[in-house]
Amino acid sequence: MILDRPPLALTLGDPAGIGPELALAAWRARSVNPGVPPFFVVGDPAFLERTAYRLGETVPIAEIDPETAAEVFPRALPVVPLPSGVAIAAEPAKPDPAHAGATLESITAAVGFVQAGRASAVVTNPIAKYVLTQVGFAHPGHTEFLAALSAAPGAEPPLPVMMIWSEGLSVVPVTIHVALRRVPELLTAELVMRTARIVAADLTARFGMARPRLVLAGLNPHAGEAGTMGTEDRDVLAPAVERLRAEGLDIRGPLPADTLFHQRARATYDVALAPTHDQALIPIKTIAFDEGVNVTLGLPFIRTSPDHGTAFDIAGQGVARPDSLIAALRLADRLARNVAASRPPPPSADVIPMSAYADRPRPARPTHFEPTDEL
Repeated sequence: MILDRPPLALTLGDPAGIGPELALAAWRARSVNPGVPPFFVVGDPAFLERTAYRLGETVPIAEIDPETAAEVFPRALPVVPLPSGVAIAAEPAKPDPAHAGATLESITAAVGFVQAGRASAVVTNPIAKYVLTQVGFAHPGHTEFLAALSAAPGAEPPLPVMMIWSEGLSVVPVTIHVALRRVPELLTAELVMRTARIVAADLTARFGMARPRLVLAGLNPHAGEAGTMGTEDRDVLAPAVERLRAEGLDIRGPLPADTLFHQRARATYDVALAPTHDQALIPIKTIAFDEGVNVTLGLPFIRTSPDHGTAFDIAGQGVARPDSLIAALRLADRLARNVAASRPPPPSADVIPMSAYADRPRPARPTHFEPTDEL
């Protein structure tokens, strides 16, 4: 399988969570779901082999370079080893800070592959922030870490915007992982406008929407009822919407959140922005719990992820459903295709950097699959 663009880079996530088994399940699904695009996992090939064996799954593993992933993908799960070569010995359902370094290295390497043109997008498996903070992880979350990786040394990272996407509903929380009591102080007109501009720009550039239709939910009941149930909607949100409309954005609001997500209302917009995390995520997780995809807007590269966590409680049992990861892979591929189609043809053939793994010894393991092998 040869593509006109590089394959997707999939991170391992927390190795004690369901990420590794979801990667295996997504690769296995390619035979019954032709929509699963070629991807490679950035991780420890031996660890994934053990994971497959533990689950009783027959998944040949190919230790490869990004450039050969698409060719190998129909026959084996392509795995690019971590640059450090570290071995992972995680046990399912037993999160351990000892594996935090490998988790972060997988993310960093995947971003590097995209920045070097060796992958077309990053798809991330879930991580557990509380595990990472025990080894000094200082970022508010996964998304902010990706934003920091995308910036040049010393430069201000871009504002990352979290959009949860599904075929029937897409939502953006303006404030994310903060206590409700802090929302009024954080919910400024500037934040609303910056968020809306990023959403509109990425919907146009990556989703191919010529004029995206946005709505903004109110913060207070009935969108404040003209200031009688809170003044934030009248004094902060409404002026922000007016200024955005003056700039040419198609946006309405603030509108009462309790009537914004029924079927007829959803047909009138492409993305709903909501002041708080739960205002946005409760409706989409009710409507599309297994198919929702987390898309990070505002980054210089495409990033998607499943809309769920590490699920330590079911890790290693083989019951985790790969639906959201498959949806994340498919959406990342769709966005990569849109971006590739909008670019002018290069003046000459692209030069692919020499692989850092070209001279790595290939372990001789009974279940190890070489790119030249045939099944």
